[in-house]
Amino acid sequence: MPSPGPHNDLTDLPGLLVGSYAEPEFACGVTVVLAPDNATAGVDVRGSAPGTRETDLLQPSNLVQEVQAVVLSGGSVYGQASMDGVVDWLKEQGRGFVLDDQGHVAPIVPGAVLFDLGRGKEFVPPISPDWGRRACEAAGDGPVELGCVGAGAGAVAGGVKGGLGSASLALDSGLTVAALVAVNSLGSMLDPDTGLFWELGRALPGDLGPEAQIPRLLPPWPPEPAKNTTIAVVATDGVLDKAQCQKVAQMAHDGLGRAIRPAHTMFDGDTVFCLATSQKELPEAPGFFGPPAALAISEIGAAAADCLSRAIMRGVAFAESSAGFPCLADLEAR
Repeated sequence: MPSPGPHNDLTDLPGLLVGSYAEPEFACGVTVVLAPDNATAGVDVRGSAPGTRETDLLQPSNLVQEVQAVVLSGGSVYGQASMDGVVDWLKEQGRGFVLDDQGHVAPIVPGAVLFDLGRGKEFVPPISPDWGRRACEAAGDGPVELGCVGAGAGAVAGGVKGGLGSASLALDSGLTVAALVAVNSLGSMLDPDTGLFWELGRALPGDLGPEAQIPRLLPPWPPEPAKNTTIAVVATDGVLDKAQCQKVAQMAHDGLGRAIRPAHTMFDGDTVFCLATSQKELPEAPGFFGPPAALAISEIGAAAADCLSRAIMRGVAFAESSAGFPCLADLEAR
């Protein structure tokens, strides 16, 4: 039976590093996923208010096949500046799409932002390229800190304090799948009929603390709109091409839609990136329909959806009350 990896987060995939930087007084931050050996990437954008970078580049028909990093950032449109810091840091490391034989490179850094403006001591936080650089410098392969960190620092989900969440699955096939998410949604993770997470039954032992098992009284809904967007990275160590990464990203959105209701609204810019470190060949199953690896890709996509729904719950469960919003544990019990 599938079980979480050692850390139960994105760093269970060798070849991926995660780093975060935030300034709590401004209720804003940045999270970066680094791929030191590069990773094949795809993306799927479902929300109607996205703030993204380099997503066109990830379309299967376009030239570049691999990325060096993906950035999840607060700060709305101003958060795009943090991605420049990641590009500069990678350039200094000599990492990127090779431009010539003189060592010049173009770092490929897709990213997405969420809306957390007005939640700190200034309406627009002083987010800058330096924030992205600091996230890179903090990146490592150890356990990922969850809750009000990085891109989750100012996140709010359905009127409850959101945060950064992550989860992983080690599949029976020998592949590993994981997700990292900054939860900042218009929709709620809590079922109004039960006061519990919609996807509580999907949680694995160790995912959530005892507070998640207590039915809660929900805050008024809908919360103030236009201050939303959930952004995520799912990943696998399987060998995938760009089209297959795009398919896994599409399937991963199912986990977002199960865990957050409603999802993909007019006020959300929900975006999911998929990374493949391509360390393990996919198991093949001969059949009349589709290529031999079709079943494996479907299993990876289904696992990515489950990981994303679990990561969303973990991001909210590990958050603390801040920015004027209550965390899950501070909601009144029924």
